Amino acid sequence: MTVSHIDFGDKTQVNWVTMIAMVVFHILAVVALFYTTWQAVVVAIALHWICIGWGIGLGYHRLHTHRSYETPRVIEYFFAVCATLTLQGGPIFWTACHRLHHQHSDNDGDPHTPRDGRWWSHMLWTLFGDAMNANTAVMGKYAPDLMKDRFYRMLSRWHWVPLVVLGLGLLAVGGLPWLLWGVFLRVVFGLHCTWLVNSATHLWGKRRFETPDDSRNSWWVALLTFGEGWHNNHHAYPTSARHGLGRFELDLTWIQIRLMEKIGLAWDVRLPTESQLARKTPADVVA
Repeated sequence: MTVSHIDFGDKTQVNWVTMIAMVVFHILAVVALFYTTWQAVVVAIALHWICIGWGIGLGYHRLHTHRSYETPRVIEYFFAVCATLTLQGGPIFWTACHRLHHQHSDNDGDPHTPRDGRWWSHMLWTLFGDAMNANTAVMGKYAPDLMKDRFYRMLSRWHWVPLVVLGLGLLAVGGLPWLLWGVFLRVVFGLHCTWLVNSATHLWGKRRFETPDDSRNSWWVALLTFGEGWHNNHHAYPTSARHGLGRFELDLTWIQIRLMEKIGLAWDVRLPTESQLARKTPADVVA
């Protein structure tokens, strides 16, 4: 999908709502270390899988943004709700930002290229300029397919509600340790894992394909993000449901898509052909 440049506002102007939220979450993530229980750690690990693996990998990225496979609408909605638990905004905002990133990758208009600074690409891009998280009027122009769906419009406007509900539930069931680990530490860890795809995989790693950007494959980012670190592969074939295209490139999100396909919960799974993979310069992915 072709999208044009979007102005996120003055890059020197602090977005105070996001800044305060990030500071509070990082402080409480450190506090969580003083309230460690094995149950709280297990809860955080399970939620990391659900929120980053299902929400971001299976949902926002490979399904909502790139439509690399199809699944029943109820599962599509479920993945979107899981993704809101990462504190990365609603589905319209996330999808629009990522489509802009691909359209202008490492050029003017890319929201988070390391060419504007390593720390800018990692997290500073979220802290400066205009807040667009719930601005469906602007971001919806870059995700018109999601804008047609009332559920996605509502979830984008109220994207913070599921995380609040989760936090209250964890506090009620497991007390302060579950809240601190399951929300604050888990969210901060997940944010940095996702941000590493924006920063580290455009700075360090191997390039299997000669893409026009700086994207690279990073095995350790892939481990942290369930396969999202095979970023050069992804930029070569953005609509491929599989990112780990090599024999030893572990892609847990792809494994889950294959399992979904086998039990009838995923179809129209898009992959590059063998002849395409043999090329150093990528070609369009076919279904």
